[in-house]
Amino acid sequence: MEKLEILKYPDERLKKESVPVVDFGRKFKEFVDKLLYTMKNSPAGVGIAAPQVNKHIQTIIVDASGYKHKYNKTNHGLMILSNPRIIAYDGEIVVREGCLSVPDFTGNVKRHYWIKVEAEDINGKTVTFDTEGFEAVVIQHEMDHLIGKLFIDRVSSPKDIFKRKVYKK
Repeated sequence: MEKLEILKYPDERLKKESVPVVDFGRKFKEFVDKLLYTMKNSPAGVGIAAPQVNKHIQTIIVDASGYKHKYNKTNHGLMILSNPRIIAYDGEIVVREGCLSVPDFTGNVKRHYWIKVEAEDINGKTVTFDTEGFEAVVIQHEMDHLIGKLFIDRVSSPKDIFKRKVYKK
């Protein structure tokens, strides 16, 4: 399988809002397989959103299980989430974030520490779960792509953006 092309900042297509997923059939699942392959074969790929590969549907993939982070508190493993919504949240956390679409920089971003998410799984079945710490941050980061935002849109000051030295896996 070949990796999908990841759009890079400042590509204007990254600002486009995504539409809800309504058809969870074969074509959707084939796309998700390609998106997952792209994430797993990219440096530090703990999450990816469909808009990053120029498919503007509300689908994200998150898997923070293999990534060491001091805020790893919950771990649901590989999650394929469509039409995700945060239905409750609490607390704040500032985490240094990176992005496949912004490969040369990282930034300190303030996020909710704990979130309750409702979404549809790969088959369109509604799922609801709580998560906190790093996994919650990754979900919020990927959900931002669905509304045309990047982490650099959320940093509070230019001093919170850093040139990436090495892209670690």
